[in-house]
Amino acid sequence: MTPRQKKLIGAVAIPVWIAIYALIVMRLAVDILPNAHWLVELLFYALAGTLWIIPVGLALPWMHREPKR
Repeated sequence: MTPRQKKLIGAVAIPVWIAIYALIVMRLAVDILPNAHWLVELLFYALAGTLWIIPVGLALPWMHREPKR
């Protein structure tokens, strides 16, 4: 796979991932947080706000890796 193809796949997959992740987090927040303690809310949003980066952080090096020759 060429670097150009990898970057195209990543450019499409990353925004799709973020949109799906945001929908999942919103649904969890509606189910979990209405009667939760403020500390639970803080932890939830702190985790939800940072966990999305793991798949993106794994995708970026893959996108920019040069093909083996």
